[in-house]
Amino acid sequence: MASVLVVEDDPAIRAALIEILTGDGHVVRSAADGFSGLREVTQGPLDAVILDLGLPDLDGSDALRMIRGISQVPVLVVTARDDDAEIVRLLNAGADDYLVKPFSSGQLTARLTAVLRRVGRAVASVPGGLHEGPTATQGPMVVGELRVDAMARTAHLGGRELHLTRREFDLLAYLAGNAGCVVSKRKILTEVWRESYVDDATIDVHLSALRRKLGERAIRPRYLHTVRGVGIKLVTPP
Repeated sequence: MASVLVVEDDPAIRAALIEILTGDGHVVRSAADGFSGLREVTQGPLDAVILDLGLPDLDGSDALRMIRGISQVPVLVVTARDDDAEIVRLLNAGADDYLVKPFSSGQLTARLTAVLRRVGRAVASVPGGLHEGPTATQGPMVVGELRVDAMARTAHLGGRELHLTRREFDLLAYLAGNAGCVVSKRKILTEVWRESYVDDATIDVHLSALRRKLGERAIRPRYLHTVRGVGIKLVTPP
């Protein structure tokens, strides 16, 4: 059972989400606009927020950034926008996952369960509730000018800190822990996402964001190399 905040302005959709979540055994709070949702975030402990982007008083992506300014509660974004650029923008703004409308109750339940499972592992393992990546028991990993500290959840390139989302960091830490080895996307889904229903496009979105923050492109890679038909490997640039 988790405490979940639903931020959705449409009464019918809000009621349907509440019914699904309470049916799954969660305790649900709700808000009909962005500022009310922000107040709810400050009112007491929450395990997750389901945030619609089409809010009447505040753009949902702005609400997401404001939530991130006051809390690290996992946020599952609900959006009708499904292009890669928009998804990358949302992940960079702090979303933990996203659902594209329309979606089924099963998809909502599965996505929320996966988010809660990941954060639940982290809270149990790391003092202060910090999220633990897949290689957090290792010491800092150095690949060329890239330094990834899984325990501190920091990554630096040439001494400059990289500002990564939770998912981006977990992916980078996993690849750094397997530096020089080709890792299949299926292996990444199993070891990083720890779920089988996420498609390859989700990994591609995160890899694209990582490449941009590493200052490279897929056509001119330095650290992240795609081995066509096999997978991805993180290497020291020549």
